[in-house]
Amino acid sequence: MRSKAVSNVFEWPVRVYYEDTDAGGLVYHSRYLHFLERARTEWLRALGFEQDALARQPGVLFVVRWMELDYRHAARFNERLLVRSRVEELRRASLVFAQDVQRADDATHLLSARVRLACLEATRHRPCPIPESVLRKIQNEL
Repeated sequence: MRSKAVSNVFEWPVRVYYEDTDAGGLVYHSRYLHFLERARTEWLRALGFEQDALARQPGVLFVVRWMELDYRHAARFNERLLVRSRVEELRRASLVFAQDVQRADDATHLLSARVRLACLEATRHRPCPIPESVLRKIQNEL
């Protein structure tokens, strides 16, 4: 799979599998959360950070604090989608992503999302500052 960052927007391709659909052949609403999560994980990986490594050293986790979703059109089995992600807001211990999902073939806008991630200590699950090394990389992308 390929990914790219254009104008501070990270794009990640997704294919709709049969397991993603409901009895009517449409993508089940909660599956979009999986697509959004994959794109955020791949964005972090593209910056040079693996989530399991961050949990070990420096001992932090990024967890969803809240999200807002606006479903516009349905995706269907076997369609190619594109998840676009950009950091909309960066704070010392959290960040907000603006994400959208579109159909790759015709750019139909399927879903918009805003997602706040909080940085937590991996062992105590308490809020903590985003590590400086991660913060600098994110700031360079803005």
